Amino acid sequence: MSTAGHSSRMRRKKAVIDAKIAAATVARGVFLLFTGNGKGKSTAAFGLLARALGHGMRAVVVQFVKSRSDTGEEAFFRAQPKVRWHVLGAGFTWETQDAEKDAAAARAAWAVARQALADPEVDLVILDEFTYAFKYRWLDLDEILAAIRARPAMQHLVVTGRAAPEALIAAADTVTEMRLVKHAFGSGIPAMPGVEF
Repeated sequence: MSTAGHSSRMRRKKAVIDAKIAAATVARGVFLLFTGNGKGKSTAAFGLLARALGHGMRAVVVQFVKSRSDTGEEAFFRAQPKVRWHVLGAGFTWETQDAEKDAAAARAAWAVARQALADPEVDLVILDEFTYAFKYRWLDLDEILAAIRARPAMQHLVVTGRAAPEALIAAADTVTEMRLVKHAFGSGIPAMPGVEF
């Protein structure tokens, strides 16, 4: 493509983007959902947490399934004064093999999450591995959607986890599906600190 052709194409593109920016006039909290079978859902959420902290925001993280407290992200973010971090899962279901224990842990985590979603002092809420609460029917989706809709107007919400139900996808403002193409674990490489945890 010639320089003149490229410049003309970029001017048209800029006009389209500028029009979209000008039309985006509703300032409110955004609900983001990271789902799918690929790696990176929680990682994306914690990257967004770093961005929010850079803007001076206050955040609450509630981990629903994960039970380990030796992750790199927790070690880093717990040291941040504007983050409240809660590891409330009982562990992955194939490890616990105890449906009632898993359900009880999800209910306890939801109690903490519900408080954060109602707190106007909290700018960002991250509900990590939350979608499993619906897959295993630990929590009532309608109750959760009502709490999400009732959260403070400027509060942002991030939900992560595989197999997000359609109603949660419909309620979210931004949905990203992580697609697995290849994973190191399939080549016999174990979970590595700094990459997987």
